[in-house]
Amino acid sequence: MLSKKFLTHAVANAKLATRCMSTEMYKTHNLINGEFVESSTSEWVDLHNPATNELVTRVPKSTPEEMEAAVAAAREAQKTWANTSVMTRQGIMFKFQHLIKENMDALARNITLEQGKTLVDAEGDVIRGLQIVEHACSVTSLQMGETMPGVTKDMDTYSIRVPLGVCAGITPFNFPAMIPLWMFPLANVCGNTYVLKPSERDPGAAMMLAKMAMEAGLPKGVLNIIHGTHDSVNFICDHPDIRAISFVGSNQAGQHIYERGSKNGKRGQCNMAAKKHGVVVPDANKEN
Repeated sequence: MLSKKFLTHAVANAKLATRCMSTEMYKTHNLINGEFVESSTSEWVDLHNPATNELVTRVPKSTPEEMEAAVAAAREAQKTWANTSVMTRQGIMFKFQHLIKENMDALARNITLEQGKTLVDAEGDVIRGLQIVEHACSVTSLQMGETMPGVTKDMDTYSIRVPLGVCAGITPFNFPAMIPLWMFPLANVCGNTYVLKPSERDPGAAMMLAKMAMEAGLPKGVLNIIHGTHDSVNFICDHPDIRAISFVGSNQAGQHIYERGSKNGKRGQCNMAAKKHGVVVPDANKEN
């Protein structure tokens, strides 16, 4: 269960986590080494409620030092997390999926507040992500290796699955819960640590999910969150300690990330080109 204090503030601030948000200053925080910390940046992205145009939060463009600290935390945590038993990692995922179910309404309300989709659609966003977490709970089968005895005279072969290392994810605005849940739970349960950069347009759901993951038992540094736009994306593509990148979004961004990351020796998976139709009404704030 999330704490009473957490839920009280979440209701008062449209379900944003108290330690993820500074409610007085409307600022979203970084998550570095298990701590939600306010950015020292001078550059912020104002996030407005699409329905009312009221300011919901200010999202930082994380500084190079903050992004470096997030990767350093992931790199250090990897040393012990990779050696944590599969059963222990599986147990954390079981607890995590339970917390998501308990806080489905809070997550959906946050998505509606920041992204603008209806509550029913927002709940579907969470449910589709939850299904991936439930799949991650089957890691004891997913992580099984293979053997082939007698492949030739006096020779057997076998394969084992080992963690890759520090991985990163870059997510879009349209599914603020589902797509982060496509990424870090599977990476974490397989023994990798993670640096996530959610969309600067609606990071609240990702921050809440990170809070729940840590309450489920995810150790400090195993999941870290930075914020920003182009500079943070390029930082992820260029950093030598990040071994793999997952991305969902536009063609232009995905091609840039795949090419730049690949040139730096990273594995990349980029899901691009999805299209959705929408109606822009006359009173819409076209600048936000």
